[in-house]
Amino acid sequence: MKHLKTLLLATILFVGTTNLVTAQNKIAHINTTELVQSMPDMKKAQAEIERLSKTYDADYKTMVTELQNKVTQYRSEVETKTEEENTKRAQEVQQMEQSIREYQAGAQEDLGKKEAALLKPIFEKAKTAIQTVAKAQGFQYVLDSTQGGGVLVADGKDLLADVKKQLGF
Repeated sequence: MKHLKTLLLATILFVGTTNLVTAQNKIAHINTTELVQSMPDMKKAQAEIERLSKTYDADYKTMVTELQNKVTQYRSEVETKTEEENTKRAQEVQQMEQSIREYQAGAQEDLGKKEAALLKPIFEKAKTAIQTVAKAQGFQYVLDSTQGGGVLVADGKDLLADVKKQLGF
């Protein structure tokens, strides 16, 4: 009988401790991609990136058209020019091609930098809001439930609606 009491007491302590440990770890999840895509700041940033991209694209197309026109003109006049003039024209075309490649590389780099500069504060704002909501609701862990984010089961509390409310939309 004494062993039964001891076993019963040990079982109660074990179950109580297990429940206490489990109760302390509150876990929630949120789809951060969906959150960021629905933020008004993100829509503004995407519009600005799109505008800048169109500007670079228009300039690039203008440069390519100018190059094509020169090549067409030079090809039509090749028979009437001297060997030296044709060589200079070929070098000019090569320089224009190089200039276009450099412009394209620079434009892509500038676009990447601009995108990073615009998106960083948006992601920081989302992260801060997630932390605020999680702390207010007592969650110790918030997992990213974005597809491919590593969460296999997301049956816990979804914070997306609460974080959107925190952000004011």
